[in-house]
Amino acid sequence: MGKNLTTRTEDYSKWYNELVVKADLAENSGVRGCMVIKPYGYAIWEKIQAGLDKMFKETGHENAYFPIFIPKSYFSKEASHVEGFAKECAVVTHYRLKNAEDGSGIIVDPEAKLEEELIVRPTSETIIWDTYRRWIQSYRDLPLLINQWANVVRWEMRTRLFLRTSEFLWQEGHTAHATEQEAIDEAELILNIYADFAENHMAVPVIKGTKTESERFAGALETYCIEALMQDGKALQAGTSHFLGQNFAKAFDVKFATKEGKQEYVWATSWGVSTRLMGALIMTHSDDNGLVLPPKLAPIQVVVVPIYKGMDQLEAISEKVNPLVKKLRAKGITVKYDDRDTHKPGFKFNEYELKGVPVRIAIGQRDLQNDTFEVARRDTLEKETIPSEDAASHIEHLLQDIQENIFNRAHSYREEHITKVDSYEEFKQLLDTKGGFYSAHWDGSSATEEKIKQETKATIRCIPIDSPMEEGVCMVTGKPSQQRVLFAKAY
Repeated sequence: MGKNLTTRTEDYSKWYNELVVKADLAENSGVRGCMVIKPYGYAIWEKIQAGLDKMFKETGHENAYFPIFIPKSYFSKEASHVEGFAKECAVVTHYRLKNAEDGSGIIVDPEAKLEEELIVRPTSETIIWDTYRRWIQSYRDLPLLINQWANVVRWEMRTRLFLRTSEFLWQEGHTAHATEQEAIDEAELILNIYADFAENHMAVPVIKGTKTESERFAGALETYCIEALMQDGKALQAGTSHFLGQNFAKAFDVKFATKEGKQEYVWATSWGVSTRLMGALIMTHSDDNGLVLPPKLAPIQVVVVPIYKGMDQLEAISEKVNPLVKKLRAKGITVKYDDRDTHKPGFKFNEYELKGVPVRIAIGQRDLQNDTFEVARRDTLEKETIPSEDAASHIEHLLQDIQENIFNRAHSYREEHITKVDSYEEFKQLLDTKGGFYSAHWDGSSATEEKIKQETKATIRCIPIDSPMEEGVCMVTGKPSQQRVLFAKAY
């Protein structure tokens, strides 16, 4: 199985697109801007989904489902929200098709126009807050902690598999609280869950921060985010959590009776991550040979490839392999024994390297005679021969080591690509030569932020939460600044 991948140094964007398709993760569909997620890609997404879902439920959240169609009038109730999404909305105007009278084919029936147009869900705040008005009456109904796994549509002109498609999969949490502080605590809790998942499951180091006012979610008072750095030096927003204040509660008249019997508006949050995490996973770890997957998210953690001539040898190898497969599965490790006789071992080695399977075991006649297995790790491509009696324990520890190693490798890259800059000239020069995050002073004005964006294509990715206060001056205007922020070019 020849990979023939473009190298990352040759053309990073082309490398990414080829890898997504050749590794059987996804492909473009017959619908412009929409993708087909293939079984292997969807298996990774299912692992992401299962891991996050467990973390949400452990913190008291429940899953529900809301309609994909939202009446247009709902969007009119929260002005900043509709302004933020207006240019991306797909609109349903009719409800019936018919055959054209001239026999030219199917047409939209002009007589079947909807009384009110329906928006195909770009995000669910409006439909959910209309629902919450019926669910919330008293302080006893709070907090309301709801999440939904769904698809959304945001009409994109320039698309890229997983990173930006017109339809994508995600989860969106929407919570209601009795006090402002409870809602802020919720938004920060979710931020920490996202960061924990990114680092400990995806092995992707992230920086936690808040967005500037111009970069906040439409309708939010505060947006918290996690920012990751890809191997080409560009940043990628990997998840966001929003403190919405009482904006949506007031827009949809969601009040509750306090213990004292007063009527008050609830406080709200919303938060989400999407299949964009798949893009982050690919671009953080993978190499010119294909995917490199963290063991915790790999659909196949261990593959066993027999090397044999004739069915007698295969039977002897299978007899040796089966006990190991059982031991590994008993440890919760996913194993595939690839005894297909339609492909040669070399083809299989290439295939599983391309698909990022963390550990590959090979066994041939010499291994049978020596009671050994050949074990190869995907992250470093190193091979070793181990006694069969030690194999299960060795592989269990090897998977843990691979998980840690690819995180440490990504973390080292990220740390090497955070650069302090104090002058605008230095900032512009480094943007074109080094890439990564740039820690610089900014005067806090949206005008300066927009000037930098227009002149350099770099944006403020976040105001880091753990960044110390530091007296300084804005690199552009020379005005006073109390804290450095992180700039980068981004996806």
